[in-house]
Amino acid sequence: MPSYEEARTTILDHAAPLGVERVELLASLGRVLAEDMVAPWDMPLYDNSAMDGFAVRVADCGEGKPLLRITGYIPAGGSVTGPILAGCAVRIMTGAPIPLNCDAVVPVEETEEADGMVRIRGEVRPQQHIRFHGEDVASGDTFLLAGTVIQSPEISMLASFGKAVVPVYRKARVAIISTGDELIELGEPPAPGRIINSNALSLAAAIRETGAEPVIIGIARDNRESHREKMLEGFKADVLITSAGVSAGDKDFVRDVLAELGVRQIFWKVDIKPGGPTAFGVKDGTPVFSLPGNPVSTMITFEEFVRPALLKMMGHQRVIKPYVKAFLREEARKKPGKVHFLRVRIEVEDGRYWATTSGDQNTGILRTMVRANAIAVLPKDRTVVAAGEEVDVHLLRSDAAMLEG
Repeated sequence: MPSYEEARTTILDHAAPLGVERVELLASLGRVLAEDMVAPWDMPLYDNSAMDGFAVRVADCGEGKPLLRITGYIPAGGSVTGPILAGCAVRIMTGAPIPLNCDAVVPVEETEEADGMVRIRGEVRPQQHIRFHGEDVASGDTFLLAGTVIQSPEISMLASFGKAVVPVYRKARVAIISTGDELIELGEPPAPGRIINSNALSLAAAIRETGAEPVIIGIARDNRESHREKMLEGFKADVLITSAGVSAGDKDFVRDVLAELGVRQIFWKVDIKPGGPTAFGVKDGTPVFSLPGNPVSTMITFEEFVRPALLKMMGHQRVIKPYVKAFLREEARKKPGKVHFLRVRIEVEDGRYWATTSGDQNTGILRTMVRANAIAVLPKDRTVVAAGEEVDVHLLRSDAAMLEG
């Protein structure tokens, strides 16, 4: 049975980036760039005004409040007809090209205009309010590196260089199979002995959060034929996740059927709590995760083991959610021998992170996952972590991630 760290390292060693595809620019949002992007031209392509105002020669803007004759107008998208004459100014709009001998732009709010003349009120510095040719990116420069996660600033840069189609790592398709005769689908009336198949939906949601595509295969009933049918369908995806049925009960067929179908078992069980009965295997390069059936354990083991693997497969370089140091508000007790994941809520007080348990840590209490925004990782060899003691905390949700920032 591997340790927590060994299990995650082993999984990531078996997760390789998927192939590359080319998608339309807007469809690349949130995806990982698969190739370096090289500038095909300088940006800006020409010297241009950073302000609405007047293009001038600094030599004409000496002491006092010089009065200059307005001899032209250059709108954005316009063209330069000639140089500025001595003692003259040209009205110019933001983004318009700079006249040849102009060496400054004076914002309109720093001028007074009347009868075809403009008075310059303030000091004029050389090169002020001019965006110079190539000052942002020079032709041939790499402006985005492979491995960059594409967000709105990257979309803007790519669009500015005319990149209508972008090479990105392919999204992982992740098959989800739930197991058990006790399960019913969402919409069916609940009854004693029946459980709504919530795991499939929570897993699908978590998969979508990574940017991958969930494929819900359905429920494998408690017989080998049903398991075999669902698993064969699941192997068509890039990753297969099964939920429940991985223990050693009379109706736990997952492990045996996976072996019959050629899955090489890498490990079965991890020294963690909750989530100990977690298994991992590989079939022809396809990662296969067998997660516990308890909803809390399913969500935690997905976070700790599956999410990093999916992110790596889709080209991400940062695949582990951030950790911070936090102080426990309450004493935590555990048995030695396993890493414990304590569901907590992180808050900031006096510049410190404080972790408060989100409620009863029994794995049947689903509400604790709703209340939690982080997981405190309690070391395997500890039995008591005192109130006020500092621990590693694994951030889960966006509100906790914002605290880290």
